[in-house]
Amino acid sequence: LEISSLSENDILVLRLDLTDRSSHEAATNSVLKHFGKIDVLVNNGGRSQRSLFVDTNLDVYNAIIELNYLGTISLTKYVLNHMIQRKKGKIVTVSSVMGIMGAPLATGYCASKHALQGFFNSLRTELTDYPEISIIQICPGPVQSQIIQNVFTENLAKSLENSGDQSHKMPTDRCARLTLVSVANDVKEAWISDHPYLAVCYLWQYAPTWAWWLMNRMGKKRIQNFKSGIVSVQSAPL
Repeated sequence: LEISSLSENDILVLRLDLTDRSSHEAATNSVLKHFGKIDVLVNNGGRSQRSLFVDTNLDVYNAIIELNYLGTISLTKYVLNHMIQRKKGKIVTVSSVMGIMGAPLATGYCASKHALQGFFNSLRTELTDYPEISIIQICPGPVQSQIIQNVFTENLAKSLENSGDQSHKMPTDRCARLTLVSVANDVKEAWISDHPYLAVCYLWQYAPTWAWWLMNRMGKKRIQNFKSGIVSVQSAPL
Protein backbone atom coordinates (compact mmCIF):
# COMPACT_ATOMS: atom_id res chain seq x y z
CA LEU A 1 0.00 0.00 0.00
CA GLU A 2 2.90 2.34 0.72
CA ILE A 3 4.76 1.78 -2.56
CA SER A 4 1.93 1.34 -5.07
CA SER A 5 -1.38 2.74 -6.21
CA LEU A 6 -3.30 -0.18 -4.70
CA SER A 7 -6.04 0.42 -2.18
CA GLU A 8 -6.94 -1.73 0.82
CA ASN A 9 -9.78 -3.24 -1.18
CA ASP A 10 -7.25 -4.55 -3.72
CA ILE A 11 -5.65 -6.83 -1.13
CA LEU A 12 -7.09 -9.84 0.67
CA VAL A 13 -4.99 -12.03 2.96
CA LEU A 14 -6.41 -15.37 4.07
CA ARG A 15 -4.90 -18.00 6.33
CA LEU A 16 -4.67 -21.31 4.49
CA ASP A 17 -3.56 -24.80 5.52
CA LEU A 18 -2.81 -26.94 2.47
CA THR A 19 -3.22 -30.10 4.54
CA ASP A 20 -6.77 -29.07 5.55
CA ARG A 21 -8.31 -29.89 2.20
CA SER A 22 -11.86 -29.40 3.50
CA SER A 23 -11.15 -25.66 3.80
CA HIS A 24 -9.99 -25.06 0.22
CA GLU A 25 -13.40 -24.61 -1.36
CA ALA A 26 -14.42 -22.00 1.22
CA ALA A 27 -11.11 -20.14 0.77
CA THR A 28 -11.63 -20.07 -3.00
CA ASN A 29 -15.17 -18.78 -2.57
CA SER A 30 -13.94 -16.04 -0.22
CA VAL A 31 -11.52 -14.81 -2.87
CA LEU A 32 -14.21 -14.91 -5.56
CA LYS A 33 -16.63 -13.03 -3.32
CA HIS A 34 -14.05 -10.31 -2.71
CA PHE A 35 -12.59 -9.90 -6.23
CA GLY A 36 -15.19 -11.53 -8.46
CA LYS A 37 -12.58 -13.55 -10.34
CA ILE A 38 -9.24 -15.34 -10.04
CA ASP A 39 -6.75 -14.58 -12.82
CA VAL A 40 -3.68 -16.38 -11.46
CA LEU A 41 -3.13 -19.15 -8.91
CA VAL A 42 0.45 -19.53 -7.68
CA ASN A 43 0.98 -22.83 -5.85
CA ASN A 44 3.98 -22.07 -3.64
CA GLY A 45 3.44 -24.11 -0.48
CA GLY A 46 5.66 -27.00 0.52
CA ARG A 47 8.50 -28.36 2.64
CA SER A 48 11.75 -30.02 1.69
CA GLN A 49 13.53 -32.95 3.36
CA ARG A 50 16.93 -33.88 4.79
CA SER A 51 17.10 -37.52 5.85
CA LEU A 52 18.16 -40.92 4.59
CA PHE A 53 15.33 -43.19 3.51
CA VAL A 54 16.51 -46.09 5.70
CA ASP A 55 16.28 -43.85 8.79
CA THR A 56 13.02 -42.09 7.95
CA ASN A 57 9.60 -42.99 9.35
CA LEU A 58 6.89 -43.62 6.76
CA ASP A 59 4.63 -41.01 8.35
CA VAL A 60 7.15 -38.38 7.15
CA TYR A 61 6.54 -39.48 3.57
CA ASN A 62 2.80 -39.33 4.15
CA ALA A 63 3.12 -35.78 5.49
CA ILE A 64 5.26 -34.69 2.52
CA ILE A 65 2.74 -36.03 0.00
CA GLU A 66 -0.19 -34.54 1.92
CA LEU A 67 1.38 -31.09 1.89
CA ASN A 68 3.44 -30.81 -1.28
CA TYR A 69 1.23 -32.85 -3.61
CA LEU A 70 -2.32 -33.48 -2.42
CA GLY A 71 -2.72 -30.04 -0.83
CA THR A 72 -1.57 -28.38 -4.04
CA ILE A 73 -3.87 -30.29 -6.38
CA SER A 74 -6.79 -29.86 -3.98
CA LEU A 75 -6.55 -26.07 -4.10
CA THR A 76 -5.95 -26.22 -7.84
CA LYS A 77 -9.16 -28.20 -8.35
CA TYR A 78 -11.40 -25.50 -6.85
CA VAL A 79 -9.68 -22.62 -8.61
CA LEU A 80 -9.62 -24.47 -11.94
CA ASN A 81 -13.39 -24.98 -11.83
CA HIS A 82 -13.75 -21.19 -11.80
CA MET A 83 -11.18 -20.71 -14.58
CA ILE A 84 -12.96 -23.26 -16.78
CA GLN A 85 -16.19 -21.28 -16.38
CA ARG A 86 -14.32 -18.11 -17.43
CA LYS A 87 -12.26 -20.02 -20.05
CA LYS A 88 -9.26 -18.05 -18.88
CA GLY A 89 -6.55 -18.10 -16.21
CA LYS A 90 -3.03 -19.14 -15.24
CA ILE A 91 -2.09 -21.91 -12.82
CA VAL A 92 1.52 -21.54 -11.73
CA THR A 93 3.13 -24.26 -9.62
CA VAL A 94 6.50 -23.89 -7.93
CA SER A 95 8.01 -27.32 -8.40
CA SER A 96 11.79 -27.77 -8.19
CA VAL A 97 14.74 -29.05 -10.16
CA MET A 98 14.16 -32.02 -7.87
CA GLY A 99 11.06 -32.67 -9.95
CA ILE A 100 13.40 -33.33 -12.87
CA MET A 101 16.18 -35.30 -11.19
CA GLY A 102 16.89 -37.22 -7.99
CA ALA A 103 19.20 -36.47 -5.08
CA PRO A 104 20.16 -38.19 -1.81
CA LEU A 105 18.57 -37.09 1.49
CA ALA A 106 15.44 -35.91 -0.34
CA THR A 107 13.64 -39.05 -1.53
CA GLY A 108 10.22 -37.93 -0.29
CA TYR A 109 10.64 -34.36 -1.47
CA CYS A 110 11.79 -35.51 -4.92
CA ALA A 111 8.84 -37.90 -5.10
CA SER A 112 6.37 -35.11 -4.32
CA LYS A 113 7.87 -32.81 -6.94
CA HIS A 114 7.95 -35.59 -9.54
CA ALA A 115 4.26 -36.14 -8.73
CA LEU A 116 3.51 -32.46 -9.36
CA GLN A 117 5.38 -32.54 -12.64
CA GLY A 118 3.45 -35.58 -13.83
CA PHE A 119 0.12 -34.23 -12.63
CA PHE A 120 0.35 -30.81 -14.25
CA ASN A 121 1.86 -32.15 -17.49
CA SER A 122 -1.14 -34.48 -17.69
CA LEU A 123 -3.61 -31.77 -16.68
CA ARG A 124 -2.34 -29.53 -19.47
CA THR A 125 -3.37 -32.18 -21.99
CA GLU A 126 -6.88 -32.25 -20.52
CA LEU A 127 -7.33 -28.52 -21.10
CA THR A 128 -6.78 -28.36 -24.84
CA ASP A 129 -10.33 -27.00 -25.26
CA TYR A 130 -9.31 -24.05 -23.08
CA PRO A 131 -6.28 -22.48 -24.82
CA GLU A 132 -6.38 -19.40 -22.57
CA ILE A 133 -5.84 -21.47 -19.40
CA SER A 134 -2.09 -21.78 -18.93
CA ILE A 135 -0.38 -24.49 -16.87
CA ILE A 136 3.06 -23.19 -15.86
CA GLN A 137 5.65 -25.09 -13.84
CA ILE A 138 8.53 -23.27 -12.17
CA CYS A 139 11.56 -25.40 -11.23
CA PRO A 140 13.99 -23.46 -9.04
CA GLY A 141 17.37 -24.70 -7.93
CA PRO A 142 18.96 -23.43 -4.70
CA VAL A 143 17.36 -20.12 -3.68
CA GLN A 144 17.93 -18.05 -0.55
CA SER A 145 14.92 -18.80 1.67
CA GLN A 146 13.86 -20.48 4.90
CA ILE A 147 13.19 -23.81 3.19
CA ILE A 148 16.22 -25.41 4.87
CA GLN A 149 15.19 -24.32 8.36
CA ASN A 150 11.79 -25.95 7.86
CA VAL A 151 12.70 -29.27 6.24
CA PHE A 152 11.30 -32.64 7.20
CA THR A 153 13.81 -34.94 8.90
CA GLU A 154 13.64 -38.65 9.79
CA ASN A 155 10.70 -38.09 12.12
CA LEU A 156 7.98 -35.46 12.29
CA ALA A 157 8.99 -34.12 15.70
CA LYS A 158 12.62 -33.43 14.80
CA SER A 159 13.94 -30.26 13.18
CA LEU A 160 17.21 -29.74 11.33
CA GLU A 161 19.95 -28.51 13.66
CA ASN A 162 22.28 -26.94 11.09
CA SER A 163 20.85 -25.08 8.09
CA GLY A 164 24.24 -24.28 6.55
CA ASP A 165 25.44 -21.31 4.49
CA GLN A 166 23.02 -19.84 1.93
CA SER A 167 25.21 -17.10 0.44
CA HIS A 168 25.98 -19.16 -2.69
CA LYS A 169 22.30 -19.54 -3.61
CA MET A 170 20.31 -17.42 -6.04
CA PRO A 171 18.91 -14.26 -4.39
CA THR A 172 15.17 -14.48 -3.72
CA ASP A 173 14.30 -11.36 -5.74
CA ARG A 174 16.15 -12.76 -8.78
CA CYS A 175 14.15 -15.99 -8.62
CA ALA A 176 10.89 -14.05 -8.20
CA ARG A 177 11.65 -11.83 -11.20
CA LEU A 178 12.46 -14.80 -13.46
CA THR A 179 9.28 -16.50 -12.26
CA LEU A 180 7.22 -13.43 -13.21
CA VAL A 181 8.88 -13.29 -16.63
CA SER A 182 8.02 -16.96 -17.15
CA VAL A 183 4.40 -16.42 -16.10
CA ALA A 184 3.97 -13.33 -18.28
CA ASN A 185 5.23 -15.27 -21.31
CA ASP A 186 3.26 -18.48 -20.59
CA VAL A 187 6.41 -20.60 -20.40
CA LYS A 188 5.23 -24.15 -19.78
CA GLU A 189 8.29 -25.13 -17.71
CA ALA A 190 11.09 -22.88 -16.44
CA TRP A 191 14.33 -24.04 -14.85
CA ILE A 192 15.48 -21.18 -12.63
CA SER A 193 18.96 -21.76 -11.31
CA ASP A 194 22.56 -20.65 -11.49
CA HIS A 195 25.37 -22.88 -12.70
CA PRO A 196 26.57 -25.47 -11.91
CA TYR A 197 23.10 -26.59 -10.81
CA LEU A 198 21.48 -25.57 -14.10
CA ALA A 199 24.13 -27.51 -16.02
CA VAL A 200 23.22 -30.62 -14.00
CA CYS A 201 19.58 -30.21 -15.13
CA TYR A 202 20.64 -30.22 -18.78
CA LEU A 203 22.92 -33.17 -18.16
CA TRP A 204 20.07 -35.08 -16.51
CA GLN A 205 17.78 -34.29 -19.43
CA TYR A 206 20.12 -34.97 -22.35
CA ALA A 207 22.93 -37.19 -21.02
CA PRO A 208 21.43 -39.25 -18.18
CA THR A 209 24.29 -41.75 -18.01
CA TRP A 210 26.74 -38.95 -17.25
CA ALA A 211 24.22 -37.45 -14.82
CA TRP A 212 24.01 -40.70 -12.85
CA TRP A 213 27.80 -40.88 -12.66
CA LEU A 214 28.04 -37.29 -11.45
CA MET A 215 25.19 -37.53 -8.94
CA ASN A 216 26.63 -40.73 -7.46
CA ARG A 217 29.93 -38.96 -6.82
CA MET A 218 28.28 -35.85 -5.42
CA GLY A 219 25.74 -37.87 -3.46
CA LYS A 220 28.38 -39.96 -1.70
CA LYS A 221 30.10 -36.81 -0.46
CA ARG A 222 26.81 -35.25 0.54
CA ILE A 223 25.81 -38.27 2.63
CA GLN A 224 29.22 -38.33 4.32
CA ASN A 225 28.85 -34.66 5.25
CA PHE A 226 25.30 -35.22 6.46
CA LYS A 227 26.35 -38.08 8.74
CA SER A 228 29.14 -35.87 10.08
CA GLY A 229 26.66 -33.12 10.95
CA ILE A 230 27.54 -30.90 7.98
CA VAL A 231 24.71 -29.68 5.76
CA SER A 232 26.43 -29.67 2.38
CA VAL A 233 23.92 -27.72 0.35
CA GLN A 234 26.53 -26.98 -2.32
CA SER A 235 26.84 -30.60 -3.37
CA ALA A 236 23.45 -30.99 -5.05
CA PRO A 237 20.49 -28.83 -6.12
CA LEU A 238 17.63 -28.40 -3.68
